[in-house]
Amino acid sequence: MRVLLIEDNQNLAKGIANSLKDQGHAVDHLEDGLDGDAFLAHNSADVAIIDINLPRLSGIEIIRRMRARGDTTPALILTARGKTSERVEGLDAGADDYLVKPFDMAELVARLRALSRRRPQVAPLRETIGALVYDREQRVVLLGARNLDLPRRELALFELLLEHRGRLIEKDRIADNLYGTGTPVEPNAVELLVSRLRRKIDGSGVTIRTARGLGYMLDEG
Repeated sequence: MRVLLIEDNQNLAKGIANSLKDQGHAVDHLEDGLDGDAFLAHNSADVAIIDINLPRLSGIEIIRRMRARGDTTPALILTARGKTSERVEGLDAGADDYLVKPFDMAELVARLRALSRRRPQVAPLRETIGALVYDREQRVVLLGARNLDLPRRELALFELLLEHRGRLIEKDRIADNLYGTGTPVEPNAVELLVSRLRRKIDGSGVTIRTARGLGYMLDEG
């Protein structure tokens, strides 16, 4: 899952980003409201975490602009304790959920999982491709009765390829989704992940095809 985090409290943002990355998610972090709005206008995210009080543009205005553009990205707002009016205004503006500071990171991660499942293009909880079965609820990939037990980054790669099955995904886009936009990545990091994932799904009837210099595609047959 690719998460956009717009939060100007650096310590809080670092804690959220680290927790999400530990779960295998990519995080794009911005501290400024206008920068966050510009990012959403030109980039995609699976879910957005948006603080209410931001420099230059409030979180509520960011959400209003998202919805006015027809952007259906699920949005969770972060509000200060006791600010009921902020929560109501945020939800009225188009936010999908809210969390009151301070909060438990485990609850944040659970709420994000729930929001990602509410997207308009609802994907099945279990999807079969070749001999592989992907369980979205448990986030596991099965080959027959065997759990492939993929490390978090390989699992995130598989999820991305499956979401775009039959379509080519550019290498740079894969890196952005797995590591976050602008994150320094070793030149061969994506190739190594693809190579390891290929070995683990070998014999499933599913292949990861390479368009040299362009990207990768998950294909059956």
